[in-house]
Amino acid sequence: MRWLLNKLLNLVMLGVDDLNFQKLSTVQSDKNPNPTTLASAATIAPTTKLTFVTGTVTIATVTPPVTGYHELTLCFTDGAPGVFLTSGNLKTAYQPVQNRPITLHYDPPSAKYWVAAVV
Repeated sequence: MRWLLNKLLNLVMLGVDDLNFQKLSTVQSDKNPNPTTLASAATIAPTTKLTFVTGTVTIATVTPPVTGYHELTLCFTDGAPGVFLTSGNLKTAYQPVQNRPITLHYDPPSAKYWVAAVV
């Protein structure tokens, strides 16, 4: 019991106070929600670690689902997905490729998503 209390206290002290942070964890189980699908838009709001994105509209802003550092993976299903613009909270412009997942890393101090290197 003491171990659990210390663990919870550490999470609170680290700023992990968001109730849905587990939905974004890299460790998932069958109890976690399935990946969601969103239509591309100037602003999108993913709620799970993996999100499928349909459509061709450019994306400038991603609404962070939690306040601390996290990673989101977007997979574009359209043959000609819209680009990432830097006019919102995306640090780097990027042209997504159909069915190739791209990971975004959120940096709370800058309030920007950094696009992972694509090789």
